[in-house]
Amino acid sequence: MNGMASSAGQSFGRLDEKGSLVAADAALEELHMRAGGVPGGSLAIPQIAALAKLASRLGIAVSRSVIAADGDRDVELHIQAEPDSDGVKLAVGGWVSRDPASPAGRDPELREHDFLRADADWLWETDHTLRLTALSPDADKMLGAADSFVGQPLTGLFRFVERDDGTLPILNALAEHRRFERQEAVLRPEGAQRVELTAVPLIDGSGRFAGFRGTAVAVEAKPDRPGVLHGETEVPNAFGRQINRALRAPLDRIVASAHSIEAQIDGPIRGDYAEYAGDIARAGRHLLGLIDDLADLQAVERDDFEPEIQDIDLADIARDAAGLLSVRASEKKIRIDRPADDESLPARADYKRVLQILVNLVGNAVRFSPEDSQIWIRCETEGDLAAVIVADQGRGIAPEDQPRIFEKFERLSADEPGTGLGLYIARRLARAMGGDIDVDSAPGQGARFVLTLPVGD
Repeated sequence: MNGMASSAGQSFGRLDEKGSLVAADAALEELHMRAGGVPGGSLAIPQIAALAKLASRLGIAVSRSVIAADGDRDVELHIQAEPDSDGVKLAVGGWVSRDPASPAGRDPELREHDFLRADADWLWETDHTLRLTALSPDADKMLGAADSFVGQPLTGLFRFVERDDGTLPILNALAEHRRFERQEAVLRPEGAQRVELTAVPLIDGSGRFAGFRGTAVAVEAKPDRPGVLHGETEVPNAFGRQINRALRAPLDRIVASAHSIEAQIDGPIRGDYAEYAGDIARAGRHLLGLIDDLADLQAVERDDFEPEIQDIDLADIARDAAGLLSVRASEKKIRIDRPADDESLPARADYKRVLQILVNLVGNAVRFSPEDSQIWIRCETEGDLAAVIVADQGRGIAPEDQPRIFEKFERLSADEPGTGLGLYIARRLARAMGGDIDVDSAPGQGARFVLTLPVGD
């Protein structure tokens, strides 16, 4: 068996088309041998072998944390399996040795998941970016070719529906990396079938959030009251729905494929080709953003547009928005200082529309802030108004440009990302709910956006 180098706690190996371990570094080969394998024989570690088989069958890279037996102990591993023309490449990290887990000693959330799956119609799993990594065979009954959804964002399969109190359980769970239950959702694209989702977080060997493992249970259809998660929009007429359906699915696939090429998941390619793939992915995301913005623009400019006013907690929604942008911020080493967990600010507004506004404001702050900077989100009461303040350390906005940023299709420079609709839509939404959005800024001094809404009881 050919030796392979190991670095930074990673072990590497390769399986041929028959699943035989034809190359491995010392750590992986020794684990294979302790599991009863023979040199050059079929991989004897069933958890890794199953993951490699899945990656080969789907034709995409699959990563997951697993626990394998290692003599009289267990070892927690993080596996990445990447198929290519010769078989499957393996990268194995983690290598956390621990006492063997009895059923009673397992993580309580994972034990609870074992009980829940008994009543589930089918199972699903995501990575830390909420891209689907696995769907159980039972999903074929409801989805057709379920494997076609693997690799897509979770929101490509589900449209999440708010509870009666305006909350989305998956949002808080994502922000805090904890369990959620009975999140109602509608299957795309037609929305004819509703399901309830329950999931537990997956934690890798380094203690980091690695995704969700969940169940789906079909429920009877109810009168449609669509909810909106970040990146989702309501499309108010048949023409808009057709455009949304016709463009979003192929663009999602283009973006996902371009990301895979850019990351060189299927093997090394020329550097300029990887850059081209990155350009394609960015252009695709821009077009997806344009679809969202145009659908929202169509909604807010209708004469009969009325937000669903209810009692909300602005501080809680601000925490949700910060959680949704946390990954993007961490990529630029930006810290988001959000309201404390016990802080509350009652207001009267439309939950999903307020979340949409704050995601836009915090997203803009992340976009225009330099690396290693900070964003502050503060909640205050101003007379009979509740206010959320989003402040950054970005380049700032000149006084003469501040009215322009709230106009339709306005951008301060030609190379500025976005459609020029986000702040226009956000202010229209705020004013439709009896509030407003204002900005206080100066060049080189960052920007301070203030969302005000009627205070609640």
